[in-house]
Amino acid sequence: MEKSVLRVLGDEQLDRSQGFHVFGIRHLSPAGAFHLLAFLDEVKPTAVLVEGPSDASGFIAELTSHGVVPPIAILAYTDQLPVRTLLYPYADYSPEYQAFQWASRNGVQAEFIDLPSEHALALYEQRKRRSSSAEGESNQTENDDFQAYVLGQRTLYQQLADLSEEPDYEAYWERHFEHNLQKDAYRHGIYQFSAQMRELTAQQEWQFAPQEAAYNEIREAYMRRKIQDAINAGHAPEKIVIVTGAHHASALDFRFPVMTDEVMKGLPKTTTKLTLMPYSYYKLSSHSGYGAGNQAPAYFELFWQCLQKGDLSRLPSLYFSQVAAHLREHGTYRSTASLIEGVRLAEALAALHDGNQPTWKDLRDAATVCLGHGELSTIAEALARTDVGTAIGRLPEGVSQTPIQDDLNRELKRLKLEKFKSTVATTLELDLRENRRVKSEEAAFLDLKRSVLLHRLELLGINFAKKQRVIQDSASWAENWVLQWTPEAEIQTVESTLKGETIELAAAFVLKERLDVCSDIAEASRIIRVACDCTLTELMEQAKSTLQGLAVDAGNFEQVAGAAYELSVLIRYGSIRRIETDTLVPLLQQLFLRGTLLLVDSAGCNDDAAQGMVRAIQSLHTIAQDHFEAVDDGLWLNKLQELASRDDRNAKLSGFAFAILLERNEIPDERVAMEVSRRLSPGIPVDLGAGWFEGMSMRNRYALLSRISLWQQLDAYIGSLDKEAFQRSLVFLRRAFGSFEPREKASVAEMMGDIWGVGADNAGTALQQPLSEEEKEKLDELNDFDFGDL
Repeated sequence: MEKSVLRVLGDEQLDRSQGFHVFGIRHLSPAGAFHLLAFLDEVKPTAVLVEGPSDASGFIAELTSHGVVPPIAILAYTDQLPVRTLLYPYADYSPEYQAFQWASRNGVQAEFIDLPSEHALALYEQRKRRSSSAEGESNQTENDDFQAYVLGQRTLYQQLADLSEEPDYEAYWERHFEHNLQKDAYRHGIYQFSAQMRELTAQQEWQFAPQEAAYNEIREAYMRRKIQDAINAGHAPEKIVIVTGAHHASALDFRFPVMTDEVMKGLPKTTTKLTLMPYSYYKLSSHSGYGAGNQAPAYFELFWQCLQKGDLSRLPSLYFSQVAAHLREHGTYRSTASLIEGVRLAEALAALHDGNQPTWKDLRDAATVCLGHGELSTIAEALARTDVGTAIGRLPEGVSQTPIQDDLNRELKRLKLEKFKSTVATTLELDLRENRRVKSEEAAFLDLKRSVLLHRLELLGINFAKKQRVIQDSASWAENWVLQWTPEAEIQTVESTLKGETIELAAAFVLKERLDVCSDIAEASRIIRVACDCTLTELMEQAKSTLQGLAVDAGNFEQVAGAAYELSVLIRYGSIRRIETDTLVPLLQQLFLRGTLLLVDSAGCNDDAAQGMVRAIQSLHTIAQDHFEAVDDGLWLNKLQELASRDDRNAKLSGFAFAILLERNEIPDERVAMEVSRRLSPGIPVDLGAGWFEGMSMRNRYALLSRISLWQQLDAYIGSLDKEAFQRSLVFLRRAFGSFEPREKASVAEMMGDIWGVGADNAGTALQQPLSEEEKEKLDELNDFDFGDL
């Protein structure tokens, strides 16, 4: 196609040059929908052709069926991994959606006429690859050119706003297009606007963004082909109305070529599928990254409702009433006088711009002054709810969706979770125990079945449910989830259809993929636990076999301990999930024995590795206590004794093992005194002595605080250190005491007061006093101290 710019057609040529009617709109424009309906009533077309994927025409009847509640979207996606998607969202006031509604009411043919999704997705992917930051100087130059073009476009739109003395382009658009209710003004204005903007930008687009320019040319040639097809099918040109985005309005003209069969065959293609999905006002707003000319979808819904009632002048008072209502819900009250003043101020701001109606920006500014008293933060949440809103669309049963979407909707209904399908985050507390107060089994284990579904969704990466940590004694049977539905969750559900036609099958597919590449026992144990949470018993057995095979050669203490702990939790609480776990006990015994035998050798590590070792030792000790009847607790205590007494192992780990034994009353008092005296003697390197005490302080503090002899030994040890050794010991000692709670530190202070003979109360009082200048100087000296390899 010739790359010269499109020239402006006169108003009289808008329809007469080719016979059919082109109605340019801005997506999500309530005024566009209002004027379009009036135009359709006037023309009474036999065919309404709308910009959108032509292979989605079969969905139009379902978009307008009973029970559909916008916002909704058509989702095109590839049927191979990785999934690539394109979205076509519609609100109730979208001109395209209202065109479909009009066609349905009047029994008129309605079709999409843009590129089929199989071509659109393939071309989109090509453009995305070319415009992304790629290697090579030439590609980087192309990317820089594209960014320069985008910046130039933004500058042009901002210049429009500046010339109109508006704060931004959105305010310019609303005042000059949305507020203009004169007959045909919107349609003719957009046509002229489109042609002139293209004339201004066409040369730059071909120079700096040729991929984008070529893509638009391809789309427009295809749309002209579809218009020609409608005429060839018998529709009189004057009875055809084309609804398209403003940018394309002036290009849908037969003076430009129609796409040929040869060109059509040469277009790149990828296999795609289509589905309908609920959408949300948040996603429609530019706050979420989709700025289709509508930063405030809930506000424009209010705008649309006023247009339908023929009284746009009521919009300011309705807007302020909603803001005040949201403020009131959260305990902030504003007087009627403040609302009246807000409306008057908004109207005054509109008059300053020669407008006949306040724009959204005028209303926000007036609300900030009159309701927020100049502080936006005071009313920010109320404005967000009034501007963006929390609405989410709904599709009734029977409307085309993927099998997995249908299955999810059935599950949500069966488990009474439909009310949580909201954009507002809601907490759900589950009790997995049997409810004996109900009669049916379905009701008795309702929360358990809910838990299974939510775990499956989490496994699939569907961000509808996020599990929260439960810190309480009932954590074995209690679960807390935060549920929040988003369009992203819907897309993730659709993407999961490639893994299975139901939530259960898709979850099993994902877990089987993880199992096939599993190479360590900790991951195998996690898979067993996930399979239990998701009630995928067959995969649980397969994972158990994999774990048994990996356990034979396992030599990493941390991995063995982690795997054993996962099994331990599963065995302990498996009955709550009604899962048979007896077959896992021999495997737990095998892993526990292997971990016990690896303990001492693995403890010969540095301080960095010791952190992971501490967690692993804690895990195995928990198993020894919880499953003492099944595992060899005696052997475990023997290995802890060996580690606690060894001088060639990591000092922190030896101290940690000593603390466990102390807690279990496995060490008599005389041995405690001897070991503390030995570990904290002047002959022991300070990093080893203080490191040992740090490890010992990581366990039960009450066991430490109850042994005054230990603190006497520590006091004597610190008193024996010279200045440099004392400063080096502070690295470990401060780290050890840093984890003590305030009441534990107070107990230590009182104990030391008794040891020093000054009294517990006096010691506590002295430690609460501000530091003296001399003490501050001593602390400052530490900043200049060279800790060397520490």
